[in-house]
Amino acid sequence: MTRVRINEEIIKMRFEDVFSRFASGEITTEEASSLLNFSSRTFLRKRNRYQQEDFDGRFDLRLGRESGQRAADEEVEELTRLYRERYFGYNVRHFYAIARRKHNVSRSYSWTKKTLIASGLVTKGTRGGKHRLRRERRPMAGMMLHQDGSTHLWIEALGHNIDLIVTMDDATSEITSAFFVEEEGTLSSLRGIKETIQSLGLFCSLYTDRGSHYFTTPEAGGRVDKSKLTHVGKCLRRLGILHIESYSPQGRGRSERMFGTLQGRLPRELKTEGIKTMEEANRYLKEVYIPAHNAEFMIPAESEKRAYIPWVGCLDEMMCYEEERIVKMDNTISYKGLTLQIGKSEHRHHYVKANVKVKEYLDGRISVFHGPLCIGTYNSNGLKIRQKAA
Repeated sequence: MTRVRINEEIIKMRFEDVFSRFASGEITTEEASSLLNFSSRTFLRKRNRYQQEDFDGRFDLRLGRESGQRAADEEVEELTRLYRERYFGYNVRHFYAIARRKHNVSRSYSWTKKTLIASGLVTKGTRGGKHRLRRERRPMAGMMLHQDGSTHLWIEALGHNIDLIVTMDDATSEITSAFFVEEEGTLSSLRGIKETIQSLGLFCSLYTDRGSHYFTTPEAGGRVDKSKLTHVGKCLRRLGILHIESYSPQGRGRSERMFGTLQGRLPRELKTEGIKTMEEANRYLKEVYIPAHNAEFMIPAESEKRAYIPWVGCLDEMMCYEEERIVKMDNTISYKGLTLQIGKSEHRHHYVKANVKVKEYLDGRISVFHGPLCIGTYNSNGLKIRQKAA
């Protein structure tokens, strides 16, 4: 006998006992209903049926009846075929999000999960884990952003690991910038900051690890030296953004969990879509994945107010490398293995032994300044770019 049938027999025995007490006048309708956890109306209906047909073997008429919400066999077969042939290996929540977005699946997440488990395509997970204390989020969007990179085999067709650089709002978990690069570094960090400011505005603080492009750390594992700023630190100071260093992986738990989600989803989606290059992957990331990810995982901030401040003006001069050089005897300077030739100028005979400032922009351009005057602009290969006449 099934557990459902056993439960029905128990309920039926309880009903018969209460009904006999009701019939003898020991208890009232309200008392009988209360003992059975029924409403008075349900007790009246059960009482009438009991008197007329003694339940005819079934206390609950719903038993054995097919639910009107039961999915057709064709619907179950279509769902399992879709998972097996196209999305095999996706976790259930990722598959469910894709199925709703691309394949018009209207069933609930729990139904989808139970169907895949019943078909043997996925296994039931186990609960457990360490007890952790939650770090409260910032109350307003724009108060603090996280930035981090993750090295992973994001694009299987490449055959080697690349880095995904993500900037995320602490208050809402919104990904404000994300892109693939060959290797994380200063330029990728500045690019993430720039993209965030351009799309949302200037924010208050940035929380990062103590990587060498973020901070100078005199002793391995020790405190950072905030008197010796890196290029990223200088840019943040110019922008008035507080740079907060992390001293433990647990402090970056929010971004670590986000990368766990991305590693479980992105490589599979890129493979499913037939993406084989970094350019294609960055386009898919920007146009398809990030909007869908934010729609699913963003949460409302505690406050409706926002800490972002609209940025007006050009960010290029704020978000660039700056280094000083002394001009050589042949009017050249050396910068990152390049030799930059300074041309003739109407302002002075030559620049030999002059102190100049070199600025490298995020698009690869390099400009040389003598005071406020730009005396040369070059491409990433060190070739001079001719300036258009005003």
